[in-house]
Amino acid sequence: MSNTKIKRGKAPPRRPARAPKKRKRIQTSRLDALINALPISPQRLQKVANWTIGLGLLSVAALAAHATGVTAKVHEEYAQAVGRAGFQVKKVEVVGADRIDRLKVYDIALAQKDRSMAAVDLEDVRGDLMKYGWIKDARVSRRLPDTLVVDIVERTPAAIWQHNNRLSLIDEKGVVLEPVTVATMPDLPLVIGPKANQRSQDLDRLLTEASSLKELLAGATWVGNRRWDLRFRSGETLSLPEGENEAKVALAKFAHMDGANRLLGRGILRFDMRDPNRFVLRLPHEGQVAPAKLDDMRAAVDAVADAGAAEKG
Repeated sequence: MSNTKIKRGKAPPRRPARAPKKRKRIQTSRLDALINALPISPQRLQKVANWTIGLGLLSVAALAAHATGVTAKVHEEYAQAVGRAGFQVKKVEVVGADRIDRLKVYDIALAQKDRSMAAVDLEDVRGDLMKYGWIKDARVSRRLPDTLVVDIVERTPAAIWQHNNRLSLIDEKGVVLEPVTVATMPDLPLVIGPKANQRSQDLDRLLTEASSLKELLAGATWVGNRRWDLRFRSGETLSLPEGENEAKVALAKFAHMDGANRLLGRGILRFDMRDPNRFVLRLPHEGQVAPAKLDDMRAAVDAVADAGAAEKG
């Protein structure tokens, strides 16, 4: 036998055993502790989480359907099915329309491309109606199976606006209602000039200071976008100063003088109160009126002068 010895390689050194990872377990235990601290059971919490995820997926699906036009297609198919079932717009019932042209309301209400009751956009119909001058407010509703009900609140005419040789009926806020002619114009005050319709509320406030003159007024001209000329039914014109407060003071003073000395109806052409320190009266030329009438006018002028002197004294 051979005495040869077999040498064995050295065994690899053993690595020290690592301690088990506890971080994940610690984190898990903390999460469990947090869940257990909630006022609901873990089972109920799981249901809430499932519902939340489900609703989120449904929302995403709905957005995708809307983006690809699926929702619109479904709505269109539904509207057509409703129409085929007999629920189509065939009649329009108009409530509250006295002055407005009803044919205009019918045209607007029936202008929808799709006559299916389910497809009629009530807000669009109302919006189109509100563009019509006479309509102050409107409400549109469905009455199955085939009727649209249009409930209207009309504007009230308050004056006639003359601008660029055209006459238009306006309400108290200056909204243009419709054109009129000299033959068809109603017995309402006439406001004249650019943007005079937008100042009609200012004129109403002004006339509250002299209610005795309001019924005697024939019209008013908004001069230079800054002041009023009032024209009375008896033919005179009163020029008021600029500024709302100044005009109110002047008109109240004129109403008082007219009540005391009867200025209107004597044939005087113009009263000018633009200067707060002067009251100017314009008389017709001699020979244009009878002498007796001219004497009457001069008596009115003297009365106004005496009243002014007494006021200064």
